[in-house]
Amino acid sequence: MSEDRPRSGAGGRPQRVRVTGPPRSAAPLATTRVGDVHDQTPMGDLYLRSLLREQGALAARVLLLAFGLLGAVPLVFYLAPGLADHHVFGIGVTWIVLGVLVHPFVTWLGWRYVRRVERNELFFADLVSPDGPAGPRQEA
Repeated sequence: MSEDRPRSGAGGRPQRVRVTGPPRSAAPLATTRVGDVHDQTPMGDLYLRSLLREQGALAARVLLLAFGLLGAVPLVFYLAPGLADHHVFGIGVTWIVLGVLVHPFVTWLGWRYVRRVERNELFFADLVSPDGPAGPRQEA
Protein backbone atom coordinates (compact mmCIF):
# COMPACT_ATOMS: atom_id res chain seq x y z
CA MET A 1 0.00 0.00 0.00
CA SER A 2 2.91 2.36 -0.48
CA GLU A 3 2.37 5.15 -2.93
CA ASP A 4 4.82 7.63 -4.42
CA ARG A 5 2.39 10.52 -4.35
CA PRO A 6 0.96 12.08 -1.19
CA ARG A 7 -2.42 10.85 -0.04
CA SER A 8 -5.26 13.17 -0.76
CA GLY A 9 -7.54 14.42 1.93
CA ALA A 10 -11.02 15.81 1.53
CA GLY A 11 -11.47 17.88 -1.60
CA GLY A 12 -8.48 16.39 -3.48
CA ARG A 13 -5.86 18.40 -1.56
CA PRO A 14 -2.70 16.68 -0.30
CA GLN A 15 -2.77 15.73 3.35
CA ARG A 16 -0.80 17.98 5.73
CA VAL A 17 2.50 16.79 7.12
CA ARG A 18 3.49 17.74 10.69
CA VAL A 19 7.08 18.87 11.12
CA THR A 20 8.36 18.38 14.66
CA GLY A 21 12.02 19.40 14.48
CA PRO A 22 15.08 19.74 12.32
CA PRO A 23 15.98 16.89 10.03
CA ARG A 24 18.06 14.31 11.82
CA SER A 25 20.49 14.13 8.93
CA ALA A 26 21.65 17.74 9.48
CA ALA A 27 25.35 18.19 10.25
CA PRO A 28 26.19 19.25 13.82
CA LEU A 29 26.52 23.01 14.25
CA ALA A 30 30.00 24.42 14.60
CA THR A 31 30.78 25.78 18.05
CA THR A 32 33.28 28.49 18.78
CA ARG A 33 35.40 29.28 21.75
CA VAL A 34 33.30 32.45 22.04
CA GLY A 35 30.39 30.14 22.77
CA ASP A 36 32.50 28.48 25.46
CA VAL A 37 33.06 31.87 27.08
CA HIS A 38 29.43 33.01 26.79
CA ASP A 39 28.04 29.66 27.95
CA GLN A 40 30.49 29.63 30.89
CA THR A 41 31.82 26.18 30.09
CA PRO A 42 34.96 24.94 31.87
CA MET A 43 37.00 25.73 28.75
CA GLY A 44 35.54 29.25 28.55
CA ASP A 45 36.33 29.70 32.24
CA LEU A 46 39.91 28.66 31.52
CA TYR A 47 40.17 31.25 28.73
CA LEU A 48 38.80 34.01 30.95
CA ARG A 49 41.02 33.10 33.91
CA SER A 50 44.02 33.16 31.58
CA LEU A 51 43.12 36.65 30.32
CA LEU A 52 42.47 37.96 33.83
CA ARG A 53 45.72 36.46 35.14
CA GLU A 54 47.70 38.11 32.34
CA GLN A 55 45.98 41.47 32.82
CA GLY A 56 46.52 41.30 36.58
CA ALA A 57 50.19 40.43 36.19
CA LEU A 58 50.63 43.33 33.77
CA ALA A 59 48.95 45.74 36.20
CA ALA A 60 51.15 44.49 39.05
CA ARG A 61 54.32 45.00 36.96
CA VAL A 62 53.30 48.53 35.98
CA LEU A 63 52.41 49.47 39.56
CA LEU A 64 55.67 48.00 40.84
CA LEU A 65 57.63 49.99 38.26
CA ALA A 66 55.71 53.21 38.98
CA PHE A 67 55.95 52.97 42.75
CA GLY A 68 59.54 51.78 42.58
CA LEU A 69 60.80 54.63 40.43
CA LEU A 70 58.54 57.35 41.80
CA GLY A 71 59.18 56.19 45.36
CA ALA A 72 62.91 56.34 44.74
CA VAL A 73 62.79 60.08 43.97
CA PRO A 74 62.15 61.24 47.55
CA LEU A 75 64.63 58.64 48.79
CA VAL A 76 67.35 60.05 46.52
CA PHE A 77 66.69 63.59 47.78
CA TYR A 78 66.72 62.32 51.36
CA LEU A 79 69.99 60.45 50.95
CA ALA A 80 71.63 63.30 49.00
CA PRO A 81 70.33 66.50 50.63
CA GLY A 82 72.88 68.64 48.74
CA LEU A 83 71.14 67.73 45.47
CA ALA A 84 68.19 69.95 46.39
CA ASP A 85 70.51 72.98 46.51
CA HIS A 86 71.42 72.70 42.80
CA HIS A 87 69.62 74.88 40.28
CA VAL A 88 69.13 74.54 36.52
CA PHE A 89 67.98 77.69 34.69
CA GLY A 90 67.17 79.20 38.09
CA ILE A 91 64.84 76.35 39.05
CA GLY A 92 65.68 73.85 41.78
CA VAL A 93 66.50 70.30 40.70
CA THR A 94 63.79 69.03 43.04
CA TRP A 95 61.12 71.00 41.18
CA ILE A 96 62.45 69.94 37.80
CA VAL A 97 62.38 66.26 38.73
CA LEU A 98 59.01 66.32 40.50
CA GLY A 99 57.26 68.91 38.33
CA VAL A 100 58.67 68.22 34.89
CA LEU A 101 60.27 64.78 34.56
CA VAL A 102 57.68 62.75 36.48
CA HIS A 103 54.72 63.72 34.30
CA PRO A 104 56.12 62.49 30.95
CA PHE A 105 57.20 59.27 32.68
CA VAL A 106 53.73 58.65 34.13
CA THR A 107 52.13 59.51 30.77
CA TRP A 108 54.47 57.14 28.93
CA LEU A 109 53.84 54.39 31.49
CA GLY A 110 50.07 54.78 31.13
CA TRP A 111 50.31 54.76 27.34
CA ARG A 112 52.43 51.58 27.38
CA TYR A 113 50.02 49.93 29.83
CA VAL A 114 46.98 50.68 27.66
CA ARG A 115 48.77 49.38 24.55
CA ARG A 116 49.74 46.14 26.31
CA VAL A 117 46.21 45.64 27.68
CA GLU A 118 44.73 46.17 24.22
CA ARG A 119 47.24 43.74 22.74
CA ASN A 120 46.27 41.13 25.34
CA GLU A 121 42.59 41.65 24.56
CA LEU A 122 43.20 41.35 20.81
CA PHE A 123 45.13 38.13 21.39
CA PHE A 124 42.25 36.84 23.53
CA ALA A 125 39.71 37.81 20.86
CA ASP A 126 41.84 36.07 18.24
CA LEU A 127 42.10 33.01 20.45
CA VAL A 128 38.35 32.65 20.99
CA SER A 129 37.30 33.60 17.45
CA PRO A 130 36.13 30.80 15.15
CA ASP A 131 39.06 31.45 12.82
CA GLY A 132 41.53 31.77 15.69
CA PRO A 133 44.89 30.01 15.96
CA ALA A 134 43.29 26.57 16.09
CA GLY A 135 40.82 27.29 13.28
CA PRO A 136 37.10 26.44 13.34
CA ARG A 137 36.02 23.69 15.71
CA GLN A 138 33.29 21.11 15.26
CA GLU A 139 31.29 19.75 18.15
CA ALA A 140 31.94 16.03 18.58
